[in-house]
Amino acid sequence: MNAHPFRIALAQLNPVVGDIDGNVEKIRTARAKAAALGADLVITPELSLVGYPTEDLVLKSFFQRSAMQCAEMLAKETADGGPALIVGSPWLFDDGLYNTALVMDGGEVIHKVCKRDLPNYGIFDEKRIFAAASKTEPVMVRGRRLGVMICEDMWFPHTARDLAEAGAEILLVPTASPFETDKGDERLMEARKRVAETGLPLMFVNQLGGQDEVIFDGTSFCLDAQGEVMMRLAGFSTDMEIVDCLPKQIGDSLALRPQEGRKAPLFDDLEAIWQATVLGLRDYVGKNGFPGVLIGLSGGIDSALTAAIAVDALGKDRVRTVMMPSRYTSPESLEDAQGCADLLGVRLDSVAIEPGVAAFDQMLGPIFEGHAPDITEENIQSRLRGVILMAMSNKFGDLVLTTGNKSEVSVGYSTLYGDMCGGYSVLKDIYKSTVFALSHWRNHRTPLHAFGPEGPVMPARVITKPPTAELRADQKDEDSLPPYDVLDDILACLVERSMPASEIVARGHDAKTVARVEHLLYVAEYKRRQAAPGVKITRKSFGRDRRFPITNGFRTTRRPCL
Repeated sequence: MNAHPFRIALAQLNPVVGDIDGNVEKIRTARAKAAALGADLVITPELSLVGYPTEDLVLKSFFQRSAMQCAEMLAKETADGGPALIVGSPWLFDDGLYNTALVMDGGEVIHKVCKRDLPNYGIFDEKRIFAAASKTEPVMVRGRRLGVMICEDMWFPHTARDLAEAGAEILLVPTASPFETDKGDERLMEARKRVAETGLPLMFVNQLGGQDEVIFDGTSFCLDAQGEVMMRLAGFSTDMEIVDCLPKQIGDSLALRPQEGRKAPLFDDLEAIWQATVLGLRDYVGKNGFPGVLIGLSGGIDSALTAAIAVDALGKDRVRTVMMPSRYTSPESLEDAQGCADLLGVRLDSVAIEPGVAAFDQMLGPIFEGHAPDITEENIQSRLRGVILMAMSNKFGDLVLTTGNKSEVSVGYSTLYGDMCGGYSVLKDIYKSTVFALSHWRNHRTPLHAFGPEGPVMPARVITKPPTAELRADQKDEDSLPPYDVLDDILACLVERSMPASEIVARGHDAKTVARVEHLLYVAEYKRRQAAPGVKITRKSFGRDRRFPITNGFRTTRRPCL
């Protein structure tokens, strides 16, 4: 038996979807680094050559050919005597297109492992795009029998069982597993199940980075045959580590025994959410080539938190803010907006909207004569602010960030073509209750890798004062909505848990309030269809995770015919 350790490098990469040349360079750089450290094999994440998810881009025949040609070029480089590679790429076979892990060594692709279990829920749409493999067998790499299973294949027992029965010495999982709150515990639990069922160690190599709404947190890890964590890569950071695996005889079989290595610390819940929003915004801005971002800073908590995240993600010099006061803007809001800008060190411009309001009053006065002021006049203010933000974006090239949170987005407490104007949202999947918690947390903690200040990022009054849109005199959010702790619990039951109204009422909520919130949730669907993309942090964010019809007469508060 060969007693030398088999050295496996886990390369946690941040690819750009569609940038095949750039992704090849990232893989090449990781391999060179691993080679210098004496690695035998480098594992990269699922579809690392093209980025994940590729969506319908991967259905283009030219894209498929480009990926396969670049993969073969990359494989030729392994003739240099350096480490073997496992690279994720689409691959076109005679019977269809497959999500494939390509094993490269000695100057060629020596194995093509195809994904068996194709996810078709939430953000995933693989059954429409890829064909599914019928079986998976171990691959031989430099004398070691490796069980490669791609992402979803780890979440069910049959692939791991088949690989173990066929003599695999270790399970290797190249994956692109999106961040969600509590997802890390679930991944670890499923990985430990596969280890317990097979008696084999397991390496989980996850993608890093933001791709539109979806955030990949990395946090790759290695388990030994007892399910103990032997190594863990950093969350929300590009990272790589080599694990020495010693051969071990178990009866008539061989297995690899990973040696203990570096274990990066895990983030608590609030810091993980913060890191996800920062990474999502940083990659959205960077990968799409925006010079910076523009935020309407109102003196309220949502815009203050958005600005703080933006500065942590991009640095103060790439964040510009603008205050757009009206006759209803309080002195406290003016002070708090300036206070936020001062603490963050960002530029704050001021553009009063009253001249525009007066112009619209004059323009629409004859048509509105005889009708009392109502929400129409409130929405004109919001839409004037949207026009100002978009004009500044056009002039200076900055991306406008919308500032609405999930509570508001859920019930339509927003104005189309007004405060909904913008290209990206960092709070779209964050309930108002969590907005308060994050703001308090950031005022007392400095996140890892943050470009923002070490001290507070907003005046304390921004967190403690009652939320208001300030579109009419003495307006408060709770004039139109239930208290946010009540609203958010009802919404979490309706959106994340899909609970009927009767079960929500049984939790202690007022039946009329539940019925009203459910109605508001459904009738706001048309607004959400037109909303900017935003960072996904929950199991069911609005968009691809939750696809509801706009025209929808169903309510759980009404008993349908049986």
